[in-house]
Amino acid sequence: MRRLPLFPLPTVLLPGAPMPLHIFEPRYRQMVAHCVEGDERFGLVYHDPDREGPFHPDEERVGTVARIMKYDPLPDGRSMILCKGEERFVIREGVEGGAPYYEAVVMPYDDEAAPDPRLPARRRQSIALFHRVLREAIEAPPPYPHVDPEREVAFRLAQTVRIDPAWLQRLLETRDERDRLDQIDDLLRSVLEAHARGEWSPQAEGDE
Repeated sequence: MRRLPLFPLPTVLLPGAPMPLHIFEPRYRQMVAHCVEGDERFGLVYHDPDREGPFHPDEERVGTVARIMKYDPLPDGRSMILCKGEERFVIREGVEGGAPYYEAVVMPYDDEAAPDPRLPARRRQSIALFHRVLREAIEAPPPYPHVDPEREVAFRLAQTVRIDPAWLQRLLETRDERDRLDQIDDLLRSVLEAHARGEWSPQAEGDE
């Protein structure tokens, strides 16, 4: 277990994904300053105040450790930071400390299933479906992004999707990679089916 500063936002940071953030609220300015002086890490937790009301560091919330890769302070005290998602965590206990920002005791949130030697073949199916979406629905010319089937794929593919953050949070909380790949495949097939019916186009996606 470890103690971790928390940053609740109405967005989801996936493992391996980059995320730029504008830090302007005073308490999070302090949090970022503390992180930059320390190990450069905080926990990003999905929270939509319009849906859920005020944030509480509840037990069992799942988030992602964010590592600050770049820190650009601004003259008025605000800053721009670039984070990268690392491992997932689950909150075990909120901490009532002297800091103005949220803190919690967290522990790793790993997959429940043991590594499966057949996973690379399963990952290749999702990668092929992703490339098909790029080719047929997005109409993007090759070459397509390389996705390594020897590493976790679902989070990598989900980084490219603009979708309801609540859906991404469910993906983040899924503790079996095959289940995550099934969710990604269902989403990609729905894009292909909508495109075949004329209900989806790259232009319409860009206009949203």
